[in-house]
Amino acid sequence: MNTLVSPEIGRTTGLAAASTAPLPPLLDVTSIRVAHGDVDTLRDVSLQVHPGELVAILGANGAGKTTLLRALSGLLPPHAGSVSFAGNPMAGATPHHIARSGLVHVPEGRGVLPELTVWENLRLGMVMHGWRGRGEELDRVYALFPILKARSAGLAGMLSGGEQQMLSIARSLLCRPKLLMVDELSLGLSPKITLELMALLARISRTGPTVLIVEQNAQQALQFADRIYVLAQGRIALSGSSTEMARDPNLLAAYLGQA
Repeated sequence: MNTLVSPEIGRTTGLAAASTAPLPPLLDVTSIRVAHGDVDTLRDVSLQVHPGELVAILGANGAGKTTLLRALSGLLPPHAGSVSFAGNPMAGATPHHIARSGLVHVPEGRGVLPELTVWENLRLGMVMHGWRGRGEELDRVYALFPILKARSAGLAGMLSGGEQQMLSIARSLLCRPKLLMVDELSLGLSPKITLELMALLARISRTGPTVLIVEQNAQQALQFADRIYVLAQGRIALSGSSTEMARDPNLLAAYLGQA
């Protein structure tokens, strides 16, 4: 079988879901509000992500999904509410401090540097924590994304959209995240590549880092995520396990504007 990422044998639940006693949340968001001028884009948003989970944030265009990730990474500090990561409050923390603490954001649009080689893009991910002992981590990334090793000397701008998304994720993994946040994973990608990447992120989440994704493809999120939050008009409108959500797909579709 031709594949751009290492093969995945199927979905299993994350560590938190499999454990008899849930672990304390790695990410704990309580009643945050984000505003642009006088308009609230996020209102009273609360959510939790536990170690070993893959959690998906679903929502129609304009629901506030990207704003939420930007708020969590410090790019749009909340006007109210609180964010705690790994037991530490993030109020007032800079994006650089948040990233160094292990909360790493893969932005919408991938953000690769097209004029640099694949290797040079990956090297940027290693700069944050220095160079020592990074060979094993680079080997792990190449094992996850063998196409990147094959094209390490080529320009990132010559990669396909799916390969650029892989490069963006791989570079972020080299930042040593505890929680990897991926914005609009499927944007501009074929269903086949999206499926491969979603399966890979589910596999990564079971061994670390934990994964939080923003996604519009509800069916693939239901297949691979442990839990789902649905944003609608800046609020959490629906939440639950993927199993619970799958029992009423019409309700989920209605909130996503697909009914």
